[in-house]
Amino acid sequence: MDERLRNQSPAGYEIRIDGHLGEHWSAWFDGLTLTHESDGTTTLRGAVDQAGLHGLLSRVRDLGVTLISVKAIDVLLPAQPSDAPQIPKSGSPAP
Repeated sequence: MDERLRNQSPAGYEIRIDGHLGEHWSAWFDGLTLTHESDGTTTLRGAVDQAGLHGLLSRVRDLGVTLISVKAIDVLLPAQPSDAPQIPKSGSPAP
């Protein structure tokens, strides 16, 4: 592996959990974007450092939901297209 890449921290993370979380959980997960996927999972996505990731994983554990995956992402790139609507942070449902 290239030494330059090994020493760089990811810009953010994408966390996938089982079940659909309500939009009010976005604030509890430090404002990450919550997306309900058509397969019954929720994806949390956003800019998080290593320390923040550990805190978020503790919250997933405390919530008692099943953690499916954690993936390092470049938050400067757009999210992969999803057929599920994004949950707005304002609390109102997406049109």
